[in-house]
Amino acid sequence: MGIHPTAVVSKGAAIGSDVGIGPYCVIDEDVRIGNGCELGPYVSVHGGTSIGDRCRICGHASLGTDPQDLKYRGEPTRLQIGDDNVFREFVTVNRGTPHGGGITMIANGGLFMAYSHVGHDARIGSHVIFANAATLAGHVSVDDHAQIGAFSAVHQFCRVGPHAFIGGFTVVTRDALPYVKTVGARNEAGIYGINSVGLRRRGIPEESIRELKEIYRILFRSRLNTSDALEKARACAWHAPEVAVLIRFIESSRRGFIR
Repeated sequence: MGIHPTAVVSKGAAIGSDVGIGPYCVIDEDVRIGNGCELGPYVSVHGGTSIGDRCRICGHASLGTDPQDLKYRGEPTRLQIGDDNVFREFVTVNRGTPHGGGITMIANGGLFMAYSHVGHDARIGSHVIFANAATLAGHVSVDDHAQIGAFSAVHQFCRVGPHAFIGGFTVVTRDALPYVKTVGARNEAGIYGINSVGLRRRGIPEESIRELKEIYRILFRSRLNTSDALEKARACAWHAPEVAVLIRFIESSRRGFIR
């Protein structure tokens, strides 16, 4: 561990203990890098960025760059990253914008594969997986344990619910439902049942999965419109907390959701 002699590290940067900074890295002022982080070659971390402990940032990744928003005029904004995240090669993450809250946030334990991108003012939960070249526009929220497949894109202001699974090459132009598999191009994207395999891998009880399958049938396979289906679903006695999450997600959707 240590700072390679070719790295350029500003005196205004706060570097934790046991941090490795590889060849030709550039670390700006007003950057905080937590303990035990590892930066590969040619990594750039821009001003206004805070990185938690034990993060791994691979070659040519660029964190905390200016938002790609024509309304941005150089105002001070931030990127906040939690602990134990992995950013693979050529990943890019933008800071926030003043009109979007001023901060982009990534929680803990995420895996961001090569060439993936997080746009300005995004809110990313814990233990997410972004496959290669997965791309978020600005103002997107991605909840805990969600997975976004390779070369998929999420439109601005959309939400991706907890434990959602977005298949590869999918274009998400409306909210992606929690616990559900969403796959397909812009005009063909659809839902394909509860993500049972992924939920079992994460320890979700079988009873919860059974109830999610049942409410999925009511909401999306009963030929009822959304209002009537929600009314019928609310009348049932559910025990799984995941069911309540799914209902609240649908009720709070502003852009609509992919069916």
